[in-house]
Amino acid sequence: MQQTGKHVEYWHRNLLVTTVLLFIWFVVTFVAPFYARELNAVVIFGFPLGFYMAAQGALLVYVLIIWFYARYMNRLDQAYGVKDGEGD
Repeated sequence: MQQTGKHVEYWHRNLLVTTVLLFIWFVVTFVAPFYARELNAVVIFGFPLGFYMAAQGALLVYVLIIWFYARYMNRLDQAYGVKDGEGD
């Protein structure tokens, strides 16, 4: 299957945004909890930041990642004329 330059550019942009979002996920999931003791020195709304990040902050970041990815991919699909089910 021959790929056009437009197809390669589409997948490059897709992989770039996926890589960035996975990096953010990694930081929120593994790096922030690793520094939880240091984060607990900061207090937000009466709760230590480490607790806040684990209880609510990480969940909000995950929802934002999903929302951003869906929105970005819909716009990217429209820009490149990709339709659902195409390429199967």
